[in-house]
Amino acid sequence: MLEFVEYTTPEWRGLNMRSLKVDEAYLILKSHFSKATYLYSLSEACYSCPYTKVKNLLQHHYNDNLTLNVAYPIKFKLIDQDVGRYAFNNITSLCEYENLNYGEFGVYNLTLDVHGSCEWRTDKEAVNIYYPILAVLILLALIMVMLKIGLCAWRNFHYEEILSTVNLSGININTAGQPNRLRSLDTFRGLTIVLMIFVNSGGGHYWWIEHAPWNGLHLADIVFPSFLWIMGVCIPISIKSQITRDVTKYRIVLRILWRSLKLFSIGLCLNSINGPKLENLRIMGVLQRLGVAYLICGLTHTKLSERVIIESQITWKRKFQDLIIMRGELLIVVFLIAVYLCTIFGLNVPQCPRGYLGPGGKHSNAEYFNCIGGASGYIDFLILGNRHIYQNPTARYIYDSRPFDPEGVFGCLLTIVQVFFGLLAGVIILTYTTWQARSSRWLIWSAILALIGGALSGFSFENGFIPINKNLWSFSFVCVTTALSFISLSLLYYVIDVKCWWQGYPFEAAGMNAIILYVGHTVLHKMLPWHWSIGPMNTHFVLLLKSVWNTTLWLCTALYLNYKKFYFRL
Repeated sequence: MLEFVEYTTPEWRGLNMRSLKVDEAYLILKSHFSKATYLYSLSEACYSCPYTKVKNLLQHHYNDNLTLNVAYPIKFKLIDQDVGRYAFNNITSLCEYENLNYGEFGVYNLTLDVHGSCEWRTDKEAVNIYYPILAVLILLALIMVMLKIGLCAWRNFHYEEILSTVNLSGININTAGQPNRLRSLDTFRGLTIVLMIFVNSGGGHYWWIEHAPWNGLHLADIVFPSFLWIMGVCIPISIKSQITRDVTKYRIVLRILWRSLKLFSIGLCLNSINGPKLENLRIMGVLQRLGVAYLICGLTHTKLSERVIIESQITWKRKFQDLIIMRGELLIVVFLIAVYLCTIFGLNVPQCPRGYLGPGGKHSNAEYFNCIGGASGYIDFLILGNRHIYQNPTARYIYDSRPFDPEGVFGCLLTIVQVFFGLLAGVIILTYTTWQARSSRWLIWSAILALIGGALSGFSFENGFIPINKNLWSFSFVCVTTALSFISLSLLYYVIDVKCWWQGYPFEAAGMNAIILYVGHTVLHKMLPWHWSIGPMNTHFVLLLKSVWNTTLWLCTALYLNYKKFYFRL
């Protein structure tokens, strides 16, 4: 009943259209040829890969149906000999097809005649997969308008009661509720955690929302680095606040150690959500990497924190005071980057080329099948073992790759670098009091890092010296996502804290209870009322509706906790 946005008919020429999943279509194969043939395909998402065999066609074989995943463009080859699992470009084919116009719930016909000639024909046009986004946005807009009207009506009805309560309490109605902290920081964190919940809920199963198969940058790929970065922003603010309250460094260090341990432990527990099988328990994860980065950056800045409260009276030093304050941390950043680069390009990985950064499997025409991640994957394999790393990386479904952990041990090096960049943004907040000085420095760092990341990646997904890659947490990925974080905070800071055009509602409340939302949505993801299913759940519309529902419900939970003044921090 909810599939009307995408489905046009439940059946087409004997084909059950309801049995198709999201981003799938039918290919009808017909062969009048006198000998057996073999169909090979290649997804555009699989960079520098060979064609993969998908179907055997016997001679004079009619009406053989094949289900295609059409999330990415596909190329086809029809070959008159079985060349094995993979077919390379030097193999002669009867016919080849690329740049075909096909899509979700379409029906297509590939016919091979008696002379070995091929014909591609569209039997049923695909549906428009972007109508669901428009439909859900309209539905959300209508709900928001109704809620706004109801809220305004309630306020008008109770206006005199509210006003008398405020006057009797002696609260200044113009200043009540104004926080001492920057709203933009909590709003940034809230936007990040809300987007994380939306992505983890499926995001409507659009390819550009989900994680990139290997190289590239999709919407899901910017969530985790943004969360790490904003954690770094808050570290110097928190440490200075504690020092101002005469908390000893010893106590601060103990708190950092304890919080890091809790983050790592909670992440480890979440990895056992499907059963605590210790022999194959995944060790690393999102919260584990947060804990490691927080530990290193927090302890380092605590050691050097006395510089944060020193105000220079020399003009030129005042202009570069943030860099002077951060000189120790920046030296560590340079050191970590150097170690990372020397390792990935200098370590000799058995049976892999030096400096290999690919996903292994079919990549590079399946020449380095077991080399996923190069040095990064090899180091994680040595430290954690094959059974304690992530078994289903995104590259597995496109490249036929082996297990690889996108939150592994080696990637922590540049994760720490990313948090240090966030820490720099926090030091800028403490050092400079005017919004112009803060924003200009954030934007300068954004431009510098964006240019570095673009140059390293060759301003492309695949052809650069160091591609943008979330799985490897590559240096170009760190630069580009950190640049996006600097820009985002600059914009939010100007809109929320400088101009007061927006109060950060409702995302500020989510940012003030981010850990509850993250753990809660992970633990309760498969339970009512957060998770539900209606029928086959095989359209973008119903999957997007469920993701938005799940995200909205957790956002409402954050608003309720904020209303009750309940805030949980590790």
